[in-house]
Amino acid sequence: MTVYGIHASHEQIHPAELLAAVVHAERAGFDAAMSSDHFSPWSARQGQSGFAWSWLGAALQATDLPLGVVNAPGQRYHPAIIAQAIGTLGAMYPGRFWAALGTGEASNEHITGQTWPRKEIRTARLRECVDVIRALLAGEEVSHDGLVTVDRARLWTRPEQPPALVGAAVSVPTARWCAEWADGLITVNAPVPHLRQMIDAYREAGGRGKLHLQVHLSWTPDQAEAERLAYEQWRSNVFAPPVCWDLEMTEHFDVVSEDVPAEKVAEVVNISADLGRHTAWLQEYAELGFDEIYLHHVGQRLEPFIDAFGAEVLPKLRTATAG
Repeated sequence: MTVYGIHASHEQIHPAELLAAVVHAERAGFDAAMSSDHFSPWSARQGQSGFAWSWLGAALQATDLPLGVVNAPGQRYHPAIIAQAIGTLGAMYPGRFWAALGTGEASNEHITGQTWPRKEIRTARLRECVDVIRALLAGEEVSHDGLVTVDRARLWTRPEQPPALVGAAVSVPTARWCAEWADGLITVNAPVPHLRQMIDAYREAGGRGKLHLQVHLSWTPDQAEAERLAYEQWRSNVFAPPVCWDLEMTEHFDVVSEDVPAEKVAEVVNISADLGRHTAWLQEYAELGFDEIYLHHVGQRLEPFIDAFGAEVLPKLRTATAG
């Protein structure tokens, strides 16, 4: 049966409010949660960016939900530190934590003052980081000299079963590449034919594990308000790679998104006041084969969304799956 979780967007919401939201979501019937991991928001209108790893420990303690995080090791984070963070959460909360690994965005990584590498170098760096993290979680002492450097690192606290390391991808070639190393795949909502191509590429290349999908959505009982929220909060997030990878500052995103048309936002956010429409969208994604679907309401007030989807949408999705 498909797992339906809530996405915790640290770029938009204060971490204390996010913690209250995931507690509320568990009570409302959500099955799981996942978290972003940013140093800065995509827009000054979003206005937050809490440290995900502090929050993850609190959220795992405050709920019984499984939780995941999307992380980019290699520049802002040394892979040995990420291995230690993954290992500690995995040891404290066995079977409840997973980490998706990707190549990252300059908006978060430029803070180190290092050069932002070309995409092919970032991809090679991530592959090195994955190998380092896996070896450390397996109990090995690791030294490595390459795009990342590790000197005689060893994890002294490890889980009995290493958490899944999921591949993050938005393109078909990256999905195919993730099959080489990942324990699952995660992507974001896109046109159904594109999602089908990504799934096929991953599976045909030997990709194993669960398929995860993050769905950006905007819902309020009023259609105009749902559209306004999506435009206000998410128009800085409509740019395809390499723009979204390579812009460095929050104000850069705000400048380039000043004149984004509303219909462009509707291409990346499922916007509707009709809960039935949202149910149909989510059911279509589940039928593609996604095992876990994480709902990201792009507004900054989560309680009405949690209550409405918990009462009206999730039960219908589960009935459809059971049928």
